[in-house]
Amino acid sequence: MSTFTEISIYLIQALASFYLLIILLRFLLQVCKANFYNPISQFIVKATAKPITPLQKVFPAFNNFNTASLVLAMMVQIVAIQGSAMVYNGQLLPVLSLLTWSALGMVTMLLNIYFYGLLIVIVLSWVAPQSRHPAVALMWQLMDPVMIPFRKLLPSLGGLDLSPILMFMLLNVLRIFVRNVAVSAQLPPLFVPGVM
Repeated sequence: MSTFTEISIYLIQALASFYLLIILLRFLLQVCKANFYNPISQFIVKATAKPITPLQKVFPAFNNFNTASLVLAMMVQIVAIQGSAMVYNGQLLPVLSLLTWSALGMVTMLLNIYFYGLLIVIVLSWVAPQSRHPAVALMWQLMDPVMIPFRKLLPSLGGLDLSPILMFMLLNVLRIFVRNVAVSAQLPPLFVPGVM
């Protein structure tokens, strides 16, 4: 692979991964009913408003489930994967492979958002438990709804919340499963944002 090809693929993947993260955060924040007056939420909404607005006419939301966000995320994935393949060897990929790899990349990124988000929340609960920073508040709003079922299964022991252990276990099981599906689908990690 030439230097130009490697740099081009890197730039496609980096930009697509960043925008895909923003799109998926918008989807998750709507599902979790997060505070949209938070400055970070406002940035996420503004950064995704132009492409999502026309999609919402075709793909309406169901309660807090914004299907237009997921469609936009799939579109970004498909463009990034096909763009990377064109730069690499100039070939058009089969539609089924594009759709499968895009879906797997999205699921992987969603799992990573929760995995690293949970790590951040745990560290912040020890280092800065009283922080009022907008990013911290948003992380709590994103993590708290998924933690509730785990808290019911494993109640706190003298103020020590052990439910993140169960969530980490489930996230790792899901990540192993998705990784094996990706191997079966011959997913090229170099081309799929969110997988590397």
